[in-house]
Amino acid sequence: MKISLDGLRAVRGDWSLSVDGVFTEGIHLVSGDVGSGKSTLALLLAGLFVPLSGTVERESIASAMMIFQFPEFHITGESLESECKTWGVDPAAVLAAAGLAGRKTASPHDLSRGELKRLVLACVLARNYDLLILDEPFSSLDCREKERLCLSLSGRRKGITIIFTHEQACFPRVDRIWEISGGSLHDRGRLPSAIGRWDHAPAVVKDLIARGKFPENISQADLLEAACRT
Repeated sequence: MKISLDGLRAVRGDWSLSVDGVFTEGIHLVSGDVGSGKSTLALLLAGLFVPLSGTVERESIASAMMIFQFPEFHITGESLESECKTWGVDPAAVLAAAGLAGRKTASPHDLSRGELKRLVLACVLARNYDLLILDEPFSSLDCREKERLCLSLSGRRKGITIIFTHEQACFPRVDRIWEISGGSLHDRGRLPSAIGRWDHAPAVVKDLIARGKFPENISQADLLEAACRT
């Protein structure tokens, strides 16, 4: 199972993005500055944006899902219950997972953005996709919900999961780190060696490295273990 990008080039006005790379099974983190092209690359991977040139080839990928930064883009149901059904998931289980039990008749449009984001993420994570693309999944979530999402994503060991984010505090355990800079996608490699090549690493990671303590991964548990290491 893999998705291959060969000579991919996207152009919007004076801005352009060039991409070559192969995403295999596992959890991938793609970081970059705001406006660097993370969302554009997510759309290219999902087949929702046509590149100027190059190809996107999927191998053994039978199901795919992309989640946008703003959860409002996904809502089609008139109630929370009907919204869950449009995703093909059990409303009772999903609403409980999203912290919205007992509100099945409420309108999705009456929820706060954070609640709506929890609902959409719970619907998505209740199913298994060969390719799951998450554009800024941590936005609109408080610290507790970010940690819960990280635990859920860390447990997703089948298929290809690609997370696009500029989050600087909460991360799941990942298998590979990528960065977008200078109009190109850069493969920093697998963990843990990729951490030393990660230009967009959060301050806490850079501080650990400066002290000679390389974490095994980037979850909060991994960073805490590295910080306490003697």
